[in-house]
Amino acid sequence: MKILHRASDLAPSGRKVCVAIGVFDGVHLGHQQVIRQTISDAQQYEALAVAVTFDKHPNVVVAPTRVPPLIYSLPQKVRAIESLGVDATWMIHFDEAFSGQTGEEFVRALARDFGHLRSVCVGSEFTFGHKRSGDVSLLRKLGEQLHFTVHGLAAIALGGRTVSSTRIRDAIRQGRLDDASQMLGRNYALAGPVVKGDQLGRKLGFPTANVDAAGLALPPNGVYVAHAVTGGRTLRAAVNIGLRPTVQGAPTAPRVEAHLLDFEGDLYGQELELAFVRKLRDERKLESLEALREQIQRDVAEARRQFDAES
Repeated sequence: MKILHRASDLAPSGRKVCVAIGVFDGVHLGHQQVIRQTISDAQQYEALAVAVTFDKHPNVVVAPTRVPPLIYSLPQKVRAIESLGVDATWMIHFDEAFSGQTGEEFVRALARDFGHLRSVCVGSEFTFGHKRSGDVSLLRKLGEQLHFTVHGLAAIALGGRTVSSTRIRDAIRQGRLDDASQMLGRNYALAGPVVKGDQLGRKLGFPTANVDAAGLALPPNGVYVAHAVTGGRTLRAAVNIGLRPTVQGAPTAPRVEAHLLDFEGDLYGQELELAFVRKLRDERKLESLEALREQIQRDVAEARRQFDAES
């Protein structure tokens, strides 16, 4: 899959283009429906299938006090889109200048820069452009003028409720990870680069990879059994999410720390993706660092038992 930084990067192919437009956080079942319709259109019209999305949530620019935690990091989102089989993704840099475009200006620029826009697919409630001036109705009006087909697809429902990024975030934060996985259409996982910590885990005999999960929706604080994926390898892990209440100078925001079983090496700067198997226990304050070390030892032993029981 090709990553585009401008719509005109597709030129000079001369081929028709079918696009799916959306924020696509989580690339959940509803998003997948939109993207697969675009792929179907592209096959029908002998066109290129292109996903159009953003490098950040639009609220970062237009409503910075209302930025939701993301389900996926940007690399995760790109991988999920690629797995569906599109030819390219236009990753729009969402900034003040872009946010000032009206919906009509955006669509006309899209048709101009792609050269031969054949179809546009969005969710039926999708809005875009300055002050949400664009919607499916505007797309259909412009489609008649610029000769492209429009699909405004109704949302998918599970359990009698609409699948949405908001609903998935709520499920993650409440620890209903199976529900989140059902709505995502794949096992829920969080991912981020490994960053340097304070080396406390190493001092206690259990070194951890500290995952930068800033801006992501996190499961409830506690200790989890998880599969950790990095560099094409899948490893077993015991993961702590939380504020480390036993430690003096504890952080104010939750940390994600993964102890990788039977692994030695330096992962700094590499992406680590954590797919949770189950929760072992809630986070709790212990009376000393020695008590914490003993508890971690028990947690790691229990994680091994859980993995052995599944194999």
